[in-house]
Amino acid sequence: MSEERSQEFRPVNQILGSQPSLGPIPADQIFPWTVICLTSYLIINGIFGGIFADDFQRWLWTFLIAGWGMATWWILSGGRSWRFLSKFIGVPTWTRGFARYHSLLEVNHEAKNRKTKHRSRRRRK
Repeated sequence: MSEERSQEFRPVNQILGSQPSLGPIPADQIFPWTVICLTSYLIINGIFGGIFADDFQRWLWTFLIAGWGMATWWILSGGRSWRFLSKFIGVPTWTRGFARYHSLLEVNHEAKNRKTKHRSRRRRK
């Protein structure tokens, strides 16, 4: 009986359907993060390099801007980005209103289309 019961269950590979990653870093974030790091390095050390007095300040600002950019990218394009972004979707307000048509040319079309004579109904014999 126990052998028959163990035959009912099949082993399942738990890796199937999961997203590839390098430790805690998702694999689809590696290329964008590399671009963000290189861009922050070029901006701080290339464009604004003369502003900072020493190398420590340059690298500090490079890491701060790269970290900010990577965190922003991860929040916007991560696997569960809907958890954060769904907070900003506005709920539509539905109202029912009836407005009478008012022509911008101030032409009274209703008076033109209205019949002036009313036909009298014939009586059936």
